[in-house]
Amino acid sequence: MDYVNLGSTGLRVSPICLGCMTYGAPERGNHAWTLPEEDSRPLLRKALDLGINFFDTANAYSDGTSEEIVGSALTDFARRDEIVLATKVHFALRSAPNIGGLSRKAIFSNIDASLKRLGTDYVDLYQIHRWDYHTPIEETLEALHDLVRAGKVLYIGASSMHAWQFSKALYVAQQNGWTRFITMQNHYNLLYREEEREMLPLCLDQGIGVMPWSPLARGRLTRPWNEQTARAQTDKYGNTLYANTQEADQKVVEAVAAVAKARGVPRAQVAMAWLSSRPAVTSPIVGASKPEHLDDAVASLSLKLEESEIAQLEAAYVPHAVSGHE
Repeated sequence: MDYVNLGSTGLRVSPICLGCMTYGAPERGNHAWTLPEEDSRPLLRKALDLGINFFDTANAYSDGTSEEIVGSALTDFARRDEIVLATKVHFALRSAPNIGGLSRKAIFSNIDASLKRLGTDYVDLYQIHRWDYHTPIEETLEALHDLVRAGKVLYIGASSMHAWQFSKALYVAQQNGWTRFITMQNHYNLLYREEEREMLPLCLDQGIGVMPWSPLARGRLTRPWNEQTARAQTDKYGNTLYANTQEADQKVVEAVAAVAKARGVPRAQVAMAWLSSRPAVTSPIVGASKPEHLDDAVASLSLKLEESEIAQLEAAYVPHAVSGHE
């Protein structure tokens, strides 16, 4: 595994990040398709064996049980100083005032709860899961800066938002001498490329590491268009992301199939190879519910697409409504 710097920092990460939303108690939270602990641990172990050192979860995944499963497995399987552990804050685990959002109170409460579930005394990368329209960004940034000063967080990052919001956050941090966001975790794949218009150029200009989520479009890029999975049938949020552009999206999926057939590799490797080759992208976040998902992700790093293949993959794309910022 060849490791890369995360943004403009000295932090070295694998060019594949394991997304851990897949791991969590199925009966908890909103994702009935998640894997319980006994099925999750072998996949986390395999990721480590393949050289992946970058793991991303969130406080809200499966009602906190994702953090518990990931923290327990990594404690047993790896040295803490050799892995990069990321989690997120924003969404509330229960309905009550001050539980969710990005107020100082919510951030301080949630970091302590996450650290307890993860079984560690610090998080390498702490990310705001979405923009909080009800809290001044100054309050959020100062609270995050104080967590860094306290040693509970080493770096901070952000997830899906508008480029003007991210630019504002970077400016406010600079003006006040506060810790700066080093990463952007955004919605980006062959079926959704709107981030190329504003966010990715901003990240390139500012030296921000980009960690795209849903790199395989919830699996749509890996299978025949009409083939369904258990997750696809129950993933209400995922289905909203691609509901209005199905005709064009199907053509993109067919192009992926054609390139994969010509190359003699799985479709997932082609879609991932395209994403990893894009300017600004540092470490796509890959979900893995089967061992072969990890094998394909790592194999994609060695697949170099020709310019003609990239053009073939991109040709059918049409503009999409902005999605993923909710």
